[in-house]
Amino acid sequence: MLDRRRRIRPFGRAGTPIRLGGGGQLVAEHRGRLLAVSVVVLVLFAVLVGRLGQVQLVEGADTAAVSAAGTNTRTLPVPAVRGRILDRHGVPLIANTTSLTVTMDRRVFTAQPTRARESLTALAALLHRDPSEVIGRAHLCGEDGAPKPPICWNGSPQVPVPVALDVDPTIALTLLERPDLHPGLGVRTEVARTFPSPDGVNAAQLLGYLGRVTGDEVSGSDGRLGVDDLIGRAGLEEQYDRQLRGTAGAQVVAVDPRGLVLREVRRTDAVPGRDLRTSLDAALQAVAERVLADGIADARSRAEVADSAAAVVLDAGNGQVLASASVPTYDPGVWTGGITAADYARLTDPAAGHPLLSRVTGVTFPPASTIKALSVPAAVRVGDSLTDLHPCPASYQIGDRAFHNFESTAHAPLTYADALRVSCDTVFYDVAYRSWVTQGGLSQRSDDGDPFVMTDRAFGLGSRTGIDLPDEATGSVPGRERKLAAWTAQKDELCKRATTGYPEVAATDPERAAYLQQLAVENCADGYLYRAGDAANLAIGQGELAATPLQMAVVYAAIANGGKIVTPRVGLGLVDPVTRVEEAIAPGPTRSSGLDPAVAEYVAEGLRSVVTGGTAAGVFAGMPEDWPVAGKTGTAEVFGRGDTAWFVSWAPATAPKYVVAVTVSQGGTGAETAAPIARRIHEALRTMTP
Repeated sequence: MLDRRRRIRPFGRAGTPIRLGGGGQLVAEHRGRLLAVSVVVLVLFAVLVGRLGQVQLVEGADTAAVSAAGTNTRTLPVPAVRGRILDRHGVPLIANTTSLTVTMDRRVFTAQPTRARESLTALAALLHRDPSEVIGRAHLCGEDGAPKPPICWNGSPQVPVPVALDVDPTIALTLLERPDLHPGLGVRTEVARTFPSPDGVNAAQLLGYLGRVTGDEVSGSDGRLGVDDLIGRAGLEEQYDRQLRGTAGAQVVAVDPRGLVLREVRRTDAVPGRDLRTSLDAALQAVAERVLADGIADARSRAEVADSAAAVVLDAGNGQVLASASVPTYDPGVWTGGITAADYARLTDPAAGHPLLSRVTGVTFPPASTIKALSVPAAVRVGDSLTDLHPCPASYQIGDRAFHNFESTAHAPLTYADALRVSCDTVFYDVAYRSWVTQGGLSQRSDDGDPFVMTDRAFGLGSRTGIDLPDEATGSVPGRERKLAAWTAQKDELCKRATTGYPEVAATDPERAAYLQQLAVENCADGYLYRAGDAANLAIGQGELAATPLQMAVVYAAIANGGKIVTPRVGLGLVDPVTRVEEAIAPGPTRSSGLDPAVAEYVAEGLRSVVTGGTAAGVFAGMPEDWPVAGKTGTAEVFGRGDTAWFVSWAPATAPKYVVAVTVSQGGTGAETAAPIARRIHEALRTMTP
């Protein structure tokens, strides 16, 4: 395994929230030397002491005694320090840091709106920020004048609302010194997420981000969440939120009739969250991200659009994810302390290419010729022999339509292994058509017994892999039953569109609108029929077949390891930040695909020949002999868009360890764009593995 161990270091606790009050003289006496966040934290505690006046803090005082003295109590949350996210060697991918947050008391904001807005405007000037955004953060979501989430406040109106985050210590001192000039404003310390970016790692979609809890989430949490909490909103932050978050504590304080704190009555310390150790290798992740970006740049230099891409590296034996890169991406630090309106607009702008989406797990593509690794086992189920020769003409006629080879190339008769090597489509068109006829053609309504549909599903296509990440796409295997269900749901709309067309599409893309209307005409009456062309497209990974790069990596891992379907995993263990004891996360289940070992070996040999003498031979020429690669190129045609480039592979070919799947949307051919990216990842794996 990859071995680059580093010591895991624990983090300490965060400071507690403090409201502004008296004590300005005490702060002024120390002004010259309180210019760092850590010292400002001490000042905040000094402010609290000043506000308590002459009253001595009493630890553990009885609440009843406080009430008898004519005072009330209030319970304040003590936030837990969130656990870090680490790579497999303990290198932090997400860590914690302290920052200063300026808050606005909602009572002041509602009772003295003019003064509060003046105060917030002055704060914005100090921070060189947009006043409307700073004021907008003080609004409750849904009230008049409130901006849209995530800028507005979605928490409780009873707590100070954060209006400026990650504030410079000198500005915080300015606010502390003159509370009379800044009514309603307070300063508190918070633990914020930081991204150490070892070796330049980004991994934004995989790691995820934090967001403010909503009122509904608080009410439905059985007391686990407080109104001021942050929770995971994507990636590992969301998947392991409970374990990372820890358990908040509580501080009961005595307050006078004015609501000012008199003393602490009792305190329950927070339990810090546990660190998450993942299967990722930071160095390999950095390589995957870098070569993916380079591959996109190279494709664009050849006039390809190359608008998005993904690369994933799996352990072929246990499904552990060693790297997961997705493009386009973004700086995950934009979420730290609360995202700005401008940054949020950029992230959600369709022109940005939806960078929040993981192209590894959340977006599907037609897998093209990479699916032929499963079409060979399907052909065996049809009854074909692996030693027979099959014609490979330039085109294959089905009904009134000719289905062509890539670039209409013809070859002499081929075995299925040879068909993998040269990626002959017509060999697979023929077996798919023969299978379709044998099953009853148009009269068949069930997928039971369809070798191609059942083989694809047996390897997990059309279903989530079960990876420990949220929002995984299922993909689709377009069999008869699925086609009937889709037609039943869409029939009325299809028949309407057959007449009206798609004027909204025609306004910008007349050719696509005409194509869509023609499809609607064809599908209105009998779109539920599973035609011979559907079967032919399925066999070569076109049509409505769709898979994520992760799903195809799992498929190739199963072929490489003899037929075992592994459940991919990112989380390896949860580490106690104090004791450093690690609790292992149970690996995902495995199951058999039903693949005959002899067929698996045959397919593996065919995929090896793709690299040694087939469509990827030129890319892997000169690859060191001690790291032989087996894999398959794919070039998926998508109407109205450029081709999607694929290369799915494993190495060493004879003793599989790692699977590498690469996809580039609108990237051109698999051999030209995806395979070179995969080669560089394999080269990194070879040098990093003992």
